[in-house]
Amino acid sequence: MLDKRPLLRAGALCAIALSLAACSAGEEKGGRSAPEVGYVTVAVQPVPITTSLGGRTVAFETSEVRPQVNGLIRRRLFTEGSFVRAGAPLYQIDARLYQAGVDQAAANLASARASAQAADERARRLEPLARMQAVAEQDYTDALAQARMARAAVAQNSAALETARINLRFATITAPISGRIGRSLVTPGGLVSASQATPLAVIQQTDPMFVDMQQSSAELTTLRQAIESGGVDAGSTSVRLRLEDGSNYGFAGTVQFSDVTVNEATGTVTLRARFPNPKGVLLPGMFVTAMFDQAVNPSAILLPQAGVQRDFDGSAFVYLVGKDNKSVRRKIVADRTSGANWVVTDGLKPGDRVITQGISNLRQGATIRPVPANSPQRVGPPKGAAAGTKGK
Repeated sequence: MLDKRPLLRAGALCAIALSLAACSAGEEKGGRSAPEVGYVTVAVQPVPITTSLGGRTVAFETSEVRPQVNGLIRRRLFTEGSFVRAGAPLYQIDARLYQAGVDQAAANLASARASAQAADERARRLEPLARMQAVAEQDYTDALAQARMARAAVAQNSAALETARINLRFATITAPISGRIGRSLVTPGGLVSASQATPLAVIQQTDPMFVDMQQSSAELTTLRQAIESGGVDAGSTSVRLRLEDGSNYGFAGTVQFSDVTVNEATGTVTLRARFPNPKGVLLPGMFVTAMFDQAVNPSAILLPQAGVQRDFDGSAFVYLVGKDNKSVRRKIVADRTSGANWVVTDGLKPGDRVITQGISNLRQGATIRPVPANSPQRVGPPKGAAAGTKGK
């Protein structure tokens, strides 16, 4: 009798092969399930236009201490590098000559006053005699002139005395402003003069401080025209600083003014900001980076940086959720950032749904399953888990 077992075994194998082929054909026909992507809906919002400019710190006030009289320095009355207040004595010049000048001027004034008193008395005595014509009219006129000249001499000597006193006070050189004083450029025993070119010391007031920034005149003109046309709004005058070591300065400043002339050599305009400096962190001459919102774009579009891609030529593009849940590739203009977002100035309109998650393998026209960005994913059991459980 013919053994049918090999035939049955072969038929079973063919049936299994046909079943696998049918399953494979079904998967290819139906395709894998559409990938899930996260999207954000585009909306306009005001976005500040932040400007970063390099700058230098400048002392709020700077004064060079200079002598106003000639003489030898007898003493230095301050500690180098310390804080001095306006009017505090800094140097003492040998004042003996100036004291002698005061004494001499005082004596001259006393002599002039005595002469004036005698001249006035003589004029008073001659007055009634002149009315009675007991003396010549010319004698009385001369007496009046002598009295007036004596009073003028008193005024002259009084001014000379005040000048001598001022010179005596100048023998003590005082601080013209309050601030921190640097090193002394002269020592006791040094000869100084009122016409010398070298200062004795320099005082700088460092609280508050100025920061002078340089901005291109072309950029400033473009910004002003945009504000005048209504394309952007004027920004805030508040300024933030980044120090030389990369750290942020703890106090905000305020823009004070923009210079009225353009530097012909650099084509830049100087902007000056004022900063509080209570801890003395800022020193004159430091290089800093100033950041401030120079204008505000009232209708800008922000996109998370993860949703913006770049072509080989550097141009930006995004994928949108199109009709029938198809991905649509679109070029945009995104030239600057604001925080963690790109500022899009062209290519999008309010209501567009931009894909920001799951874009690594997206292609134009691909079928997608869009959900709002950052939605929790639904994780199902692995394939075959249900079948395996059922078999058990």
